[in-house]
Amino acid sequence: MSTPSWSPPPSRSAAHAEGKALRKKVPRRALAELATRNRDALGILRHQNSTRVAELLPLRDERMSASPFAFYRGTAALMADDLGAGPSTDISVASCGDAHVANFGFYASPQRTLVFDLNDFDEGAWAPWEWDLKRLVTSIVIAGQTSGRDDAVTADAARAAVLQYANALSRGGDDTPLARYYQHFDAEGGLTTGDKDSRKVLRRAIAHAEKRTGEQAVRKLTTLQADGRLRFIEQPPTMTHVTPDVESALDASIEQYLVSARSDIQLLLANYALSDTVRRVVGVGSVGTRCYVSVFVDGNGSALLMQIKEAGRSVLSEYGGCAQPAPISDFVGRFGEGARVVALQRILQGVSDPFLGHFRAPTRDYYVRQFRDMKGGIEAETLDDGPFRGYAQACATVLARAHGQSPTAAQVVGYLGSGKVAAEAIVEWSYAYAALSGSDYRAFLDAVSARVDASASDDQAPAAPAPEASAAPTVER
Repeated sequence: MSTPSWSPPPSRSAAHAEGKALRKKVPRRALAELATRNRDALGILRHQNSTRVAELLPLRDERMSASPFAFYRGTAALMADDLGAGPSTDISVASCGDAHVANFGFYASPQRTLVFDLNDFDEGAWAPWEWDLKRLVTSIVIAGQTSGRDDAVTADAARAAVLQYANALSRGGDDTPLARYYQHFDAEGGLTTGDKDSRKVLRRAIAHAEKRTGEQAVRKLTTLQADGRLRFIEQPPTMTHVTPDVESALDASIEQYLVSARSDIQLLLANYALSDTVRRVVGVGSVGTRCYVSVFVDGNGSALLMQIKEAGRSVLSEYGGCAQPAPISDFVGRFGEGARVVALQRILQGVSDPFLGHFRAPTRDYYVRQFRDMKGGIEAETLDDGPFRGYAQACATVLARAHGQSPTAAQVVGYLGSGKVAAEAIVEWSYAYAALSGSDYRAFLDAVSARVDASASDDQAPAAPAPEASAAPTVER
């Protein structure tokens, strides 16, 4: 009886060599080249708006108009389109798709410790590793410029982030895949490292996150009615009650969500009943997408808040043109875009919300998670120069850990080497993209201003005279 042939996966050294050889095809200096294709930045934003809740679009305009950094946060689609036009290593990894500095933060682990990690996966998909890194580094540049820092400080922080990414990815490759899988970053661990100012910032951010519990949100956002039912307090336009039809549809979807949830969560939720649901606006880039918060109560009045969020196609696929591996495409075809978001979150985070799940509605997909479970973050624009650099490096370390879960990570290590050449190229690209994004921002402000002026003109225009009554038409017989 013949023994089936067998071969092990490629060794780390073989993967390194493969990545190093790629430099001949795509030199690391090529990562500095910014290319675009038939670019229509405002057209892409209009296309995204076409599927969003129309009445919320002015709020999206308002939030994106706040600063160049706020605008950048809402333009992952523009960047994906531009990245798709330029040279690429084509070493794909499981990617966040929107890895700017404001999408890293704190949240509670199932063990109730605070961890620091990526916290937004709406755009998650498989894409070239450098796309996430360029999105991160450009956000460092724009955050530095928006806060008026000396350019030397901003450039140093951007360069340090790339070098940290290369170093962390290389060091992670020395561990086994299982060890990398279990790795995560406890927030408290940062209090024993870094300079005094950085530790002070971290301590303040941890204290703030620890107060942002579900219980605190229930006290702030809900009220107990005379009939004993817990109801949300409306705060238009950011929080409004849904129509009975929407509430009924969401209620009916709970069973579908439970099928996707872990068995222990299914049993836990059997103790609760849905009490109320509102539409709630969150974030900057997500404004206009359908997002709901539901409050569930047990028999003794204890409450649990859950967020239900619309999931569309990843911008990495829709605008960046990243073809997804066949198993991923099949998976999304069967279970929907919400399942993609949940899967990428579980892959990329060191520890994930146990309540994660998803469901499909007739025309849209959704994912489900806990609402405000000790979630918090650090506003990079407000940091002093030292902590700003440290925070950039912390984000890069987390991104390297996330990318390190992919089997192709060792090829990236071989391609990067020490990271010095790539750092210069990526920082150059990021500065060029920051300038391009700034131009987009100014065009966006002009377009918003024109819409406001047009709306004001419509409001002030006199009403058209009513048409004169006409005699009833005669019908010949």
